[in-house]
Amino acid sequence: MSTSELPRKEANVLKGHEGAVLAARFNSDGNYCLSCGKDRTIRLWNPHRGIHIKTYKSHGREVRDVHVTLDNSKLCSCGGDRQIFYWDVSTGRVIRKFRGHDGEVNAVKFNEYASVVVSAGYDRSLRAWDCRSHSTEPIQIIDSFSDTVMSVCLTKTEIIGGSVDGTVRTFDIRIGQEISDDLGQPVNCISLSNDNNCILANCLDSTLRLLDRSTGELLQEYKGHACKSYKMDCCLTNSDAHVTCGSEDGSIFFWDLVDASVVSKFRAHSSVVTSVSYHPKDNFEEGIDVLSILTEIGYCPSIETWNLALLACLKVGRNDLMWKLYQDMVESSVGVDIDVGCLIQAFCIDGKVSKGYEIGWCRICCRGNGKGQRDAEESTQTATRYFRETFDLSESDRFNDSLLLSKFYA
Repeated sequence: MSTSELPRKEANVLKGHEGAVLAARFNSDGNYCLSCGKDRTIRLWNPHRGIHIKTYKSHGREVRDVHVTLDNSKLCSCGGDRQIFYWDVSTGRVIRKFRGHDGEVNAVKFNEYASVVVSAGYDRSLRAWDCRSHSTEPIQIIDSFSDTVMSVCLTKTEIIGGSVDGTVRTFDIRIGQEISDDLGQPVNCISLSNDNNCILANCLDSTLRLLDRSTGELLQEYKGHACKSYKMDCCLTNSDAHVTCGSEDGSIFFWDLVDASVVSKFRAHSSVVTSVSYHPKDNFEEGIDVLSILTEIGYCPSIETWNLALLACLKVGRNDLMWKLYQDMVESSVGVDIDVGCLIQAFCIDGKVSKGYEIGWCRICCRGNGKGQRDAEESTQTATRYFRETFDLSESDRFNDSLLLSKFYA
């Protein structure tokens, strides 16, 4: 993602809360978002159209965090009333209330399967709750922190907590192992990179710190914003190319992930920016999704549109999306007219140049020349000539993956 694609201006203002908003979260596909705050409510929005959809009320005090399942059917929330609420999204009904924290609850997260909720509290503990059970007691308590736990993240096998005691602790629930990284400054928010290899921690010395999860090495520090008194979210962009965080002066900052330079800063609010949530998909990926949706509802875009989308995928380095589109084309019966050059490039990027040659040969062989199908010898010569021109090969060069890859990346 280039810096020009970062958000720089206000797209919509979602109004409805009657007090400070403490958290804002996109759902998994970015089509909706949830907010919660001092007015004891949770609100569901369509942020792209600026529409308020639903309000969830049941908390007795401020709501500090909210999280929704991947299928958008359930949500969990927590706050000053020391409880974790488990909700049905469509009906707005509270399915269950989990009690057990001895203080206010700062953060909640579902696991990948939406079967467990993990909460972080002022009582210096992380607690896990079983959503499938009728029990309201925690199934696990982690209390090795020496001060308030402000934030929690989950992987498939780990629970990660960030605490005011200055540590980020990782608990491997498979083997019962704990790893502690001491940052030396109070931690008020942690966030995982999209590849789960790094942890981003916002500390109360106005510094964001990026840690390598496997080694605990401090990879980078990001400065410029003000964070001394408030809990403020931080995260990476959907491409992991930039780091973003709010500031106590109402600004939002973006830093380059690698060199930590401030690449964008703008005033977003008149007071503290407590929460940031970056859209899980970029504009390009959303555009590609449109083609799949059109196909699902029975409309088939032209072959020119498909091929243009394939080329765009290759241009931005998204081979994964190119193959997804190719599969959609095959299922839509337009795969026979695919731009062979796209497949050749895709196979080259994947290190399978010989496979690309094979497909190029088959395509030329099968198309015919108006007088019937070419014989194998003529087709082979035509395909060979095509590849020699494409990769600037001499007559003495023999085809193999290493040779073609060296030409492709030259």
